[in-house]
Amino acid sequence: MKEYSIAVFPGDGIGHEVTPPCVELMHIACDKVGGLNLSPNTLAAGADTYVQTGTALPATSVEQARAADAILLAAMGDPSVRYPDGTEITPQIELRFILELYAGVRPVRSIPGVPVPLGDKRSADIDFVLIRESIEGLFAPEAKGTLTDDSVATETLVITRDVSEKLFNATFKIWQKRQKQNRGTNRVTCVDKANVFGAFAFFRKIFYEVAKGYDAPSDHAYVDAMAMHLVTRPWDFDVMVTENIFGDILSDQAAALVGGMGYAPSADIGDNHAVFQPCHGSAPDIAGKGLANPTAMFLSGAMLLEWLGDKHDDQHALQAAELIERAVFKAFASGTLRTCELGGNSGLADVTKAVTSALKELAV
Repeated sequence: MKEYSIAVFPGDGIGHEVTPPCVELMHIACDKVGGLNLSPNTLAAGADTYVQTGTALPATSVEQARAADAILLAAMGDPSVRYPDGTEITPQIELRFILELYAGVRPVRSIPGVPVPLGDKRSADIDFVLIRESIEGLFAPEAKGTLTDDSVATETLVITRDVSEKLFNATFKIWQKRQKQNRGTNRVTCVDKANVFGAFAFFRKIFYEVAKGYDAPSDHAYVDAMAMHLVTRPWDFDVMVTENIFGDILSDQAAALVGGMGYAPSADIGDNHAVFQPCHGSAPDIAGKGLANPTAMFLSGAMLLEWLGDKHDDQHALQAAELIERAVFKAFASGTLRTCELGGNSGLADVTKAVTSALKELAV
């Protein structure tokens, strides 16, 4: 029996609501396939922790997260709780830098039965991955902004060859896996603004250098054009990779294509560690009301199991991951579930019950 230690950060707001059913769902999936066991360890971090202790990300939590096999993070932050300089509490971003999680992986896939904003029938075919560089660009910690005489503000964009090469290799490996699964349109696209900024010309240059080591159809697109393409023809894209701030913006736009943030899972992956979390925030406006949509959290849990399966060549973990994804698709397929962000009244309990029931009915 293989056992994996999972560091669990419920964080703030609805994070405390979507975390327990996700962990339970992962346990059910693992029990169903057999051969592996999860050992979760709940850790403190976030706005509530900051209010209580004066520290948003305790050193002990970092140490235990670093020692775990994988990290599951629900949601952190609260707009009403800020540091003295006025910025929000974002320990989830701090973890990316501490653990060097350079690849932000954002799968975007239509879920049967979930209404989408695009009327084209091909919306059902949306299935792409947006990969966001996560520790450099305009978020690079060494590139602090400046404000001079309350009249001129500056920010610095940082692109390095070391991180970019790691990012692009991770990107092409994701493409390889999707090809084996017979998914996607068989293309890898670098999204940049290389026609204006030298840093992005450098970014694209490294992309094509790394591409030579893979037999992948590769191209590029300007970020403004890609913003338009994601609205007009998102089904034409497969694997896309971009800089940190562009990825931050495009990933939210992409989530809207498949139902919203409540349906958008994600991962931040490095050489040795990985954090899995829904793209949504702590949503304090609906916290405690039972309205939270746990779907993105469930799919993030599936991504965690898939990553463990790939890393450890563990077929049981891969099977458990597939079961959770299939259960989500089965639960929504009838169209009877409609969560609050889509104008419905299916809340946390409704979605959890439907997905759990579907999981238990599925054959391994």
